[in-house]
Amino acid sequence: MQDAIARFVQSQLFKTIIIVIILLAGVLVGFQTDPLLVSRYDRLFTTLESAIVGIFVIEFILKVIAEKNKPWRYFYDPWNVFDFIILVACFLPINGKYVMVLRMARLLRVIKLVRALPRLQILVEALFRSLPSMGYVSLLMCLLFYIYGVAATFMFGENDPIHFRNLGIAILSMFRAVTLEDWTDIMYIQMYGCDRYGYDGQEALCTNPEASPILGAIFFSSFILIGAFVIINLLIGVMTNSVEESHKAQQKFERQLFLSQQEETLHVEKQLSDLQEQLSVMQESIEQIKRNLPQPSKRRK
Repeated sequence: MQDAIARFVQSQLFKTIIIVIILLAGVLVGFQTDPLLVSRYDRLFTTLESAIVGIFVIEFILKVIAEKNKPWRYFYDPWNVFDFIILVACFLPINGKYVMVLRMARLLRVIKLVRALPRLQILVEALFRSLPSMGYVSLLMCLLFYIYGVAATFMFGENDPIHFRNLGIAILSMFRAVTLEDWTDIMYIQMYGCDRYGYDGQEALCTNPEASPILGAIFFSSFILIGAFVIINLLIGVMTNSVEESHKAQQKFERQLFLSQQEETLHVEKQLSDLQEQLSVMQESIEQIKRNLPQPSKRRK
C-alpha cells in the first residue's frame, strides 16, 4: 500500500492535479479582492476554499505516508516545511482585524507553484544562490549613489532645489535617473539653469539659477553609463551564472539519483541471482537425497 502511494505521489498525474489546484487557489484569491463578487458568490467561494484546503490536507497525508516508516523525512525538504506552515495557517482561528493574515496565507499558496514546476524551482534556487554576489553589487551601487548624490548636492543644490536640496532627495533623484525615468529632464535643468528649463509654474523655487552645460552633461552621462549599463549588466551576469550553477546542480542530483537507482536495481538482481543459485543447489540436494533413499520392496501376491 505504501509503495503504491509513493509511486502515485511521484507520478506526473499527481503533480498535474496539484498544479491545477494551485492555479485555482490563486484565481480564487484574485476573485475575492472584488467586494461585489464576494457578496454575490460568498457561499461558492467558501465551498471552493474548503475543497482546496481539503485537497492540500490530502496531499500532505499522502506525502507523509509515502515516506513509509520514516515520516519525519517529509520535513527534511524546506519546500515541504513551507507547504506545512501555509497549511497550518489556513486552520488558525483568525478573525476580525487579523483576517489579513489568513488572506496572505491563502495568497502564499500560489508560491507552491514553484515547487510543482522544476524549471521554475531552478530559477528560484539561482536567485538564492546569487544573493551573496548580488549583495556586493548592491553595495557598489550604494557607494555609487552616495558619491554622486553628495557631488550633485554640492554642484546643483542651489540651481535645482527640487531634486538636490539635500542628500536624501539627491540620492532619490539619482535612483530615478538610473531607472532612465525622465533623467534627461534633470540633466537639462542643470545644463540650462532652472530659470530656462523645468521650473515652469515653480519659478519661486528657482532662487539661484546657474547653467552648467558641460558639467551637467558629463555628470549625468557618466552616471547613466556606470549605473544603468555597467552595474545592471553585472547583476545580469551574476544571475546568469547562478542559473547555470543551479542547472548543473540539478543535473548532478538527477545523475546521482539515477546511479543510486541503478545500484539498487543491480543489488536486487544480484540477490535474486544468489537466491536462484541457492534454490538450484537445494533442488540438487533434494534429488540426491531421493536417489539415495532405499526403494520400497514390492509385495508378492
